[in-house]
Amino acid sequence: MNLTKALGSVGGLTLASRVLALVRDTLQATYVGAGFASDAFFVAFRLPNMFRALFAEGAFSAAFIPLFNRKVAEGGGTAAGIDFAERALAVLFPVLLGFTLLMLAAAYPITWGLSGGFDRQHPTPEQFDFAVTLSRFTIPYLMLISLVSLLGGILNSMHRFWVNAAAPILLNVAMVAALIFFHGGDPYATARAQAISVTAGGALQLAWLWFACRRAGVSLRLRRPRIDDDVKKMLKLIIPAATGAGAAQINLAISTALAGHLLAAGSISAIYYADRLNQLPLGLIGIGLGTILLPVVSRQLSEGREAEAMEMQNRGLELALFLTLPATAAFVFAAEPLVRGLFQHGAFGAGDTVRAAQALAAFSLGLPSYVLVKVLTPGFYARADTRTPVRLALYSVAINFVGNLILIPGLAHWNIGQIGPPLATAIASTVNVVSLYVVLGRRGHFALDPALKRKVPRLGLSALLMGGALLLVTPWIEPYLVGSLPVRAIALAVLVGSGVAIYGLACFVTGAFRVSDLRSILRRRATS
Repeated sequence: MNLTKALGSVGGLTLASRVLALVRDTLQATYVGAGFASDAFFVAFRLPNMFRALFAEGAFSAAFIPLFNRKVAEGGGTAAGIDFAERALAVLFPVLLGFTLLMLAAAYPITWGLSGGFDRQHPTPEQFDFAVTLSRFTIPYLMLISLVSLLGGILNSMHRFWVNAAAPILLNVAMVAALIFFHGGDPYATARAQAISVTAGGALQLAWLWFACRRAGVSLRLRRPRIDDDVKKMLKLIIPAATGAGAAQINLAISTALAGHLLAAGSISAIYYADRLNQLPLGLIGIGLGTILLPVVSRQLSEGREAEAMEMQNRGLELALFLTLPATAAFVFAAEPLVRGLFQHGAFGAGDTVRAAQALAAFSLGLPSYVLVKVLTPGFYARADTRTPVRLALYSVAINFVGNLILIPGLAHWNIGQIGPPLATAIASTVNVVSLYVVLGRRGHFALDPALKRKVPRLGLSALLMGGALLLVTPWIEPYLVGSLPVRAIALAVLVGSGVAIYGLACFVTGAFRVSDLRSILRRRATS
């Protein structure tokens, strides 16, 4: 398959979703700001975000898709895969229902655990109860997104990637609508409307995937639960895959709790806004590639095409670095103008911009690692090995925890404690991706091919050249980043467009790409 074309389809829809998320966050900054109300919402939103990464984007896909493809490849065709999906749903549904009810009952200790009790913010009992209420509004999303992951896994296995990639747009539509139509003068009322919109968005996502499956000829029946051999195998794969695929989210949850416990009001919000920008390339590139590679590589391995699977992962790695390295350089060299242009207006002040920009620069140091984890883990999951990634992920979680304990108090002394959590997360993710690469190489499941070895250092140099050029361009654009919305939008477009143009030129100057590569791409497009 054409990996670039598939990523273009998935990535384009993911980009639309992330742009809507930026609109949402801009409205959030305007109407709620960066105080306790926003911190409370972001803690409540952390749980569904973490669960989505642990389960929907990670564990269930990692366990379900290879088994689904194996059923299809063994000769039973799509019907055999659908039969397996129905048996999985029969067990999954009651488990999710019970788990959701348990989480609702335990909302108080969960909120305390994710926030560290907001100790440095000294919340009143009424404020903390408000944070717990927001968590109860968002918790039902956990069940909805898990059912979405089952339907999305079926469609991805049928190479209908775009349908599943479009689903997150509906969540952002619901949240943007809540901010536009239900915001009030009170930040707490606006945060409450946002929390309710999370679950409403999950319901829209589930309805969309259910309708898409019906259009594809897939209609799942709800059977009586029965744990047979296939379901047992899937369940054995899910638990370790959840921890492995969601290591970054676990790290971020630990960071959030420690920040709430040790840092002043607004720190959680600064880290959140920085992470939202950092998530833009991660969602566009990393999640998109992971979504595509897992079903494709698992199908290739099921059919004994080992060399093709390794070639696919090499091209995935090349594409990931080509798109991720310039984003890293932009977030390091132009973090403050980007944050200022997007968020600094309304209740979001200049001090909030500085804190969020510092956190963004720290986060971005690990951006290539966050993306490469998504590219390398399918090499394990496609072989039904979820234990190795979880073992390596647990090491990174431990490194993150220790890093936070060291960095947050140390940097807080210099009034830059908000850099601690993202920096610790970046270090932990880098250790994780190096470990994944080494283990795959030792097993003979992955090796860099000559083309990739030639391009990697050249891509890195091109990104550095772009970053240096942005430092020269930024002073000319800065005065326009605090104007009206149209002026800020134009200024940001000029800043981003300049970076893209400079990086493209640098890639040809350094030899990362040649004219023959461009001709080859144009020829493939003309014949497709």
